[in-house]
Amino acid sequence: MKWYIVKTVTGKEKKSKEYLDIEIERLNMSSYIGQVIVPMERVVQIKDGKKIVKEKSLLPGCIMVQTNLQGEVKHLIKSIPNVMGFLGLEKGGDPSALRESEVNRILGHADDSIDLEDQATIDFQVGESVTVTDGPFNKFDGIIEEVNEEKKKLKIMIKIFGRKTPVELNYMQVEKQ
Repeated sequence: MKWYIVKTVTGKEKKSKEYLDIEIERLNMSSYIGQVIVPMERVVQIKDGKKIVKEKSLLPGCIMVQTNLQGEVKHLIKSIPNVMGFLGLEKGGDPSALRESEVNRILGHADDSIDLEDQATIDFQVGESVTVTDGPFNKFDGIIEEVNEEKKKLKIMIKIFGRKTPVELNYMQVEKQ
């Protein structure tokens, strides 16, 4: 079986996968269609000073299907609601399968469930210039005065109204200049 990318309506990837899974079960097509995957990645956002973990589609408007395209499989997949067709389909021809290296890269990236705390292991040094990216001091520039590796916090001196003010922020709230 080879992997193919199937185009769907953006935002309806999970629903298309559910419909396809139901049809595979109903028509007993599991010997022709292996896996159906919606590649997702975890994204960390900071809102109101709190970390929020969201899942985001790695390939918006696409799902991955492992199949051998025998018989009516192609027509079954295209008949699923919200499915627009195969990616790489030439007029009247068969869709082009993904190379193994592409599949490994996509699935490897989607399966990377690195601990989100470890994701913020950026090496900050005292005296470095940083820009605040979140919180009440957003877009302020400052200089690192202190680094707390355990808590992943930085003490930064920011100039507010011409006076230097110490501010404690976490690693996720700043970026290097």
